[in-house]
This record gives sequence, structure tokens and C-alpha cells, in this order.
Amino acid sequence: MIKLSLRSLLLISFLFAASSLFGSLSGSNIQDTIRYASPFAEANEACFKCHSLRRFEYTDEVSGKQKRGLMLPLMILGKQQFYESNHKSFSCTDCHSHDFAIYPHPEELKAELHFHCLDCHGGDPSYATFKFEEIDAEYRKSVHFSLEEKGFTCRNCHDPHSYRLMARNSKNIQETVLYDNTICLDCHSDSFRFRSFSDRSKVNFKKSHKWLPNRVTHLKSLRCIDCHTRINENILVSHLIVPGDEAVRDCNKCHSDKPVAMNTLLMIRSKDDDFKEFNNASVLAALKIIGSGRNRFLNNLSLIILASVAGIIAIHILFRIIRK
Repeated sequence: MIKLSLRSLLLISFLFAASSLFGSLSGSNIQDTIRYASPFAEANEACFKCHSLRRFEYTDEVSGKQKRGLMLPLMILGKQQFYESNHKSFSCTDCHSHDFAIYPHPEELKAELHFHCLDCHGGDPSYATFKFEEIDAEYRKSVHFSLEEKGFTCRNCHDPHSYRLMARNSKNIQETVLYDNTICLDCHSDSFRFRSFSDRSKVNFKKSHKWLPNRVTHLKSLRCIDCHTRINENILVSHLIVPGDEAVRDCNKCHSDKPVAMNTLLMIRSKDDDFKEFNNASVLAALKIIGSGRNRFLNNLSLIILASVAGIIAIHILFRIIRK
């Protein structure tokens, strides 16, 4: 019989949950249980008819031959994920050329330029609360921005067909952590995608985090960006990704009265103002912060007992010296 340690079981559970979520985000094994009624559902269905499949086929109008192929993974979309995303009220042709209504698509459409986030979200007072301009300014200082010449864009992390604002809309911190970390692991644990933007053949995630004690617990309780960004309290999610050697590696910066990494997680928007406070028991329990369950009375009592014992020993030593 194979015996597994508790750490191994936790690691398997985390990887299973992450892979399940990643699979749903990438459009595989999708069951469409749509709740949102889109006014463009009929028009969008013409796109989902092909872009929710792994394989496609069509008749070439020139040769009259039937052609088949595999859909590129990035082009496989989930109807359910789209209608749960931030852009669920959109028509596909709001962002893509109306020429995509022609099937098979004209060849020149492959060179279509994609919208940048600020093309829609920048300079609009109705989006001022999200501070997109400040987010963009931070992103331009990050290591990710240096990859733009290789084709890296906001879309690599924030797929407009499925992205949701988890941190802003959810009180479930662990759900937010899993969702946000999956975005990072989508590239940083996928050798094929990682090689698209890096000279390294693959990233050794386990080796690079070998120094971190209780890795599984940290991955379940903290977002990657909480250690790999410079905290900016003016925005909900910091986008200034720093090089790996500049990431937080000091335990005291988190496990203290004024933790650094906690600054972003506790800024989660909530109807309950108490939810944002560091001393909120439910938040601390979810994040598994060391010492979060301390009792001040017991702390003081233990110090008094320790001081008393030390005093008795000191007096005993003093009397022995005098008698000698």
C-alpha cells in the first residue's frame, strides 16, 4: 500500500483544484449552463458554434474540398465562461471586425489588431474608480512590459473572453487566491507558453520556491502577486511585477503586526467595513496568519510568569553569592 504524507496530500489537492479551474478557463470539457440572457446570444452563437470545438471543418469554396483542422488552444472559447465574464453583455463583433461573420474567415483578418485595455477603459469618468491609467503606468514599469516586443500584452493574463474581477466581487479570499494564481500558473507552469516569452526552456517552479516553507499552504493562502509586486495601496491589484530576485523573501514582512502582503488582500471591496480590518477573525482565519489567534491577556500573563521566574532565579543566585 502506498503511504502519502500530509504535505503530499495537500499538494495533490491544490494541483487538482488548480488544474480543474485552469481546464474550465481554457474552454475544455465545458457544460453550458448559461444564466445570463445576452441580447446578442443569437449572433454570438455563430462564433461559439466553431470556437467552442477542438476541431473544425469547412468546405473550400475555391476547390470544393472539405477541410479539417485542430483549433488553436487560445481560440477555443467557453460559452459559459464568456457569459460569466466582465464582457458578457458584448457582441463578438463589438471587439472583432464584422468581416469575421464571413466563414471561413478571410486570411487578412489574422493580422487584425486587438484592442488595448485603455482603448475602452481609459479616459472614461465612469471607469475612474478602477484607476486603469494608474494600473497601466505600473504595468509599464514591470518585467512583463519588457516582453511586449515578443508579443506579450494584457490579454495574456486577462483573457477578455473569460476574465472576471474576483478580488473586487468576492468575499471568499481563497477563491480569489486560486483564481488569480491560476492566471500566473497559466504561463509559469506551462513550458510551451513560457518558452514563447523566455529564453529559458522551462521554469522550475519547485526549485525557485524551495526556500519557502510550507509551499502548499502559502500557495493556497496568498496570491503570487502579493510577493512578486511592489505594493500600491491606491489600486486594488498591483501590476508592477518585479524580477524574481526582488520578490519578498522575509517572513517578518508578512507575519507581523503590519504585514506587507496583507495590504492588497485586505483591500477587497465588501459591504461590511469590518471585513477590511486586519483584526477581523474570519479574514485572519482564511489567510492562516501565524499568531492571528493570540490572546493579549494570555500573552501578558505568560510574560509576567516568565519575568517572575527569572526574578526568583536572580534573587536565588544573589543570595548564594552573598552567603558564599
